[in-house]
Amino acid sequence: MLISFAYTLLANPVALTLLGIYGLLLVATISVYSLGHSKSETDHTELQDRMKSWWIMVILFTLAIVLDRKVSIVYFSLLSFLALREYLSLIPTRRVDRQILLWAYLAIVLQYLWIGIGWYGMFLIFIPIYVFLFLPMRMVISGETQGFLNAIGTLHWGLMLTVYAISHLSYLLMLPSEGNPGSGGVGLLVYLVVLTELNDIAQYCVGKLLGQYKIIPKVSPSKTVEGLCGGILVTTGLAIALAPWLTPFKVLPAMGIGLLLSVTGFMGDVTLSALKRDLGIKDSGTLIPGHGGILDRIDSLTYTAPLFFISRSTSTTEGNGFEARLEKPIFPTLSQASGARDWLAHPPSAPLTHLRSSDFSCQPQQSSRYPCAHVFVSPVANPSPAPCRR
Repeated sequence: MLISFAYTLLANPVALTLLGIYGLLLVATISVYSLGHSKSETDHTELQDRMKSWWIMVILFTLAIVLDRKVSIVYFSLLSFLALREYLSLIPTRRVDRQILLWAYLAIVLQYLWIGIGWYGMFLIFIPIYVFLFLPMRMVISGETQGFLNAIGTLHWGLMLTVYAISHLSYLLMLPSEGNPGSGGVGLLVYLVVLTELNDIAQYCVGKLLGQYKIIPKVSPSKTVEGLCGGILVTTGLAIALAPWLTPFKVLPAMGIGLLLSVTGFMGDVTLSALKRDLGIKDSGTLIPGHGGILDRIDSLTYTAPLFFISRSTSTTEGNGFEARLEKPIFPTLSQASGARDWLAHPPSAPLTHLRSSDFSCQPQQSSRYPCAHVFVSPVANPSPAPCRR
């Protein structure tokens, strides 16, 4: 039994990657506490708190991805809730907008509901279209115009960062395994999170050791050119090394992903730093000892998660480049919602260029000036041609 379990564990690339992460944490923890004993005159409490927090975060993340998918969705929705609450606690809000904030929190429930039922089209457009249009209207009904632009702008930005961007992490777990036979959506999620977090660590360590030239000292004095370059090199190398284990990417796509995550992770970090600088605070909160708040820990993921998701959806194992694929519906109508969710479980594997117009239930008339673009139509067997409505 034990041998069988060990063999199953060693054959799982996600499990091996997580074991490697725990091994690194163990080595780092021993080093930090050894440093504290050897140099007792220096206070290493903050560093030790960081390591304790890393253990808790990694264990919680591991449980979230190895347990039932419903548990995973609840985990990420709770993460979005805590991040949005922390964000709203930092941003000055009008008294009249307190009821509006309830709608913002409700958007979290609905956004993750679309993930749970596999409604990809609604997942994509719910917050940036429906919620972004609804909230200003609801504010207008309150009758208060003083500070309207500032109030709606800050609320929109908070929802985009803490809910919409982070929800892409959860949807990676719902992707069909056919696109990544080795480790499925879990492998893609682990790949993204590991590279993003190690990029932060690499940029910090290299910047501390070799940093001389500041990049944007008015926003983040600790960010240096050397740290950014070191993070890019480390992240790109790890992206190439881990790609065969966790993703379907070949060398060049993996290199591109490494560059993308290292640069955009830096952008997410300094963007939240600019927010804190504007508010005159050092950390966004105190929930995570040694790190600060939730936003301090997920700042890079607010940029890397949606951008990686998009890059993943256009990636292919054929060749070394990127190829667009028609994987999921974009704008399902209410009458086709059920068919859309059914199609999500078995998306077409053929590239967009290989699909025929006869594969769809909606076909444009030859004399029509309005193409059938952006209209969701599910593949059906022997469809009868139906003209697109103008």
